[in-house]
Amino acid sequence: MPLTPYSVHDLAEAVLGCVCAALDAAEAEGVEGALGCPCRACVIPGAVAWDGCDAAEGCGQGGGPPGQLTVSVARIYPAGDRFPLADSTVQGLRGCTPPPLTAAELIITLLRCAPVVDEGGCPPTCEELNEAARAVHVDAATVYSALWCCLPGIGPNPRRPRRFVMGQQTVIGPQGGCVGVEQRVTVALPGCGRCPGEGLP
Repeated sequence: MPLTPYSVHDLAEAVLGCVCAALDAAEAEGVEGALGCPCRACVIPGAVAWDGCDAAEGCGQGGGPPGQLTVSVARIYPAGDRFPLADSTVQGLRGCTPPPLTAAELIITLLRCAPVVDEGGCPPTCEELNEAARAVHVDAATVYSALWCCLPGIGPNPRRPRRFVMGQQTVIGPQGGCVGVEQRVTVALPGCGRCPGEGLP
């Protein structure tokens, strides 16, 4: 199947749904520290703005778990048989020769509230810090496991699992009252198949 105009965005939306469902499942199972999927969960363009890790505002009357879950695209590049390495073959010598695979690197970012200095200038207690650390660690493990389980089945052909390479996961923050995890993953998309306009009258 050729790369379509929506191949990258559809992948990002599928990853968002997968991670969100895993976070909700962990909370429903009573995992200590699991907070569920934030009501602010979206595919975003470009870099993450750290403006939604506090109380869930604008999520409707029912509210929802605080935090912010986003999926963004870091880069897209041609990949050959040695995925995820970039294909550095010189192009333009034989007309339109699309790569056999296109690689898309996604960034999954999950932010939660971080304990901050109180009005009296006192730092967070060890108990508050431990609770926040538990939530971050539960989120980290949940996001990591969700991608391992979901990505092979996210694709146009369920009989051919989608290839992917799990990247580095890092704890980010605390900054501005937010702390969380950032997970990178590089996913193989089919090549574009043919150039735009080929085969058209």
